[in-house]
Amino acid sequence: MATALNVPPTAPITTPQQMKKEEEKVDYLNLPCPIPYEEIHREALMSLKPELFEGMRFDFNKGLSPKFSLSHSVFMGPMEIPSQSSETIKIPTAHYEFGANFIDPKLMLFGRILTDGRLNARLKCDLTENLSLKANAQISSEPHMSHGMATFDYKGTDYRSQFQLGNGALFGANYIQSVTPHLSFGGEVFWAGQHRKSGIGYAARYNTEKMVATGQVASTGLVALSYVQKVSEKVSLASDFMYNYMSRDVTASFGYDYILRQCRLRGKIDSNGVAAAFLEERLNMGLNFILSAELDHSKKDYKFGFGLTVGE
Repeated sequence: MATALNVPPTAPITTPQQMKKEEEKVDYLNLPCPIPYEEIHREALMSLKPELFEGMRFDFNKGLSPKFSLSHSVFMGPMEIPSQSSETIKIPTAHYEFGANFIDPKLMLFGRILTDGRLNARLKCDLTENLSLKANAQISSEPHMSHGMATFDYKGTDYRSQFQLGNGALFGANYIQSVTPHLSFGGEVFWAGQHRKSGIGYAARYNTEKMVATGQVASTGLVALSYVQKVSEKVSLASDFMYNYMSRDVTASFGYDYILRQCRLRGKIDSNGVAAAFLEERLNMGLNFILSAELDHSKKDYKFGFGLTVGE
């Protein structure tokens, strides 16, 4: 007589694909906080918009205490003036800049005064753990050249919002929200009472460990797209596309960011034929050498600059 065997049921086999799907389950109640709306193109700007300059620059930074430091800057080079002709008109100029900095975990103050009488000041203060105040002002003896702006930045668990106030009856607000661990959407509105202009804009940002893609559109006519690919820990490539459907201006550019042991090299070339490069070389502890170059063959405008930075 046949005997029935009680064989226990076997456990289901979990394949690597199923394990990967389980790991990819998104907790929508625990999304990361996005970067501020005004910085959605941050990685692309690092490669495509370095601080290019023309002439000679010397910067000296001296720390007086762990929180307080002074800075001295000397610049000598040409300054462009408006012209109705296609050729660029430049006049030689030079100025000295004195600065004072106060840096604390919850309060940062930066001040700069130039020999022509201009005063620049910036402030960042953490009012609470989530709310911070950022302000900047420029005071000049020239009429209608002084301005100031204050920004209240609120950082939520998975969102950020900002409210801006500026002289000339300028009001602005923006909001950005994470919708997945890698994707965030945002929008902004502003009103410039002095010029009787208003606008609204939208933006999206998708980022992973290897790439960042952003898109922005505004009622002012701006359409901006950018893409950054991280090739390795030291090399990244960037590209952007700028289009203004009001003026029909179109510009596309491609750039790179290469970090070596002692230097950092950034450069770009755009659809207008403008090529630029910016090199920061660390010669020694507290001593950096800077080279800047920008070539515009269509306008026959060539800019070269070099500088030294002493102190950290």
